[in-house]
Amino acid sequence: MDPYSLSDSAIGAELGQRIRALRLRKNITQKTLAEATTLSLNAIKGIESGKGTLSTLIAVLRELGALDALDGFIPEPAISPIELAKRRGKIRERASGSSPGDDPGW
Repeated sequence: MDPYSLSDSAIGAELGQRIRALRLRKNITQKTLAEATTLSLNAIKGIESGKGTLSTLIAVLRELGALDALDGFIPEPAISPIELAKRRGKIRERASGSSPGDDPGW
């Protein structure tokens, strides 16, 4: 899947299909998953159709034992040793608004 060639709704539909496939591989019904996550059946159906909220996605992935997939989804950004030295241990708290090539002046 090339996500940049797909619309947002197509990406959502693909994620929903993958969640559905994972649920079926684990032989869990939508109703059982809804009860286990304390979500409504419509919320489960919604996430499987590519719609839903982030909190619904997290609850479903947790119950399906796939929460660790989020680390691959958006990995924690690595900071180079040079950048770390420039910051002197300070943690970045907001964006500068400048383009990526500009020096934010840390």
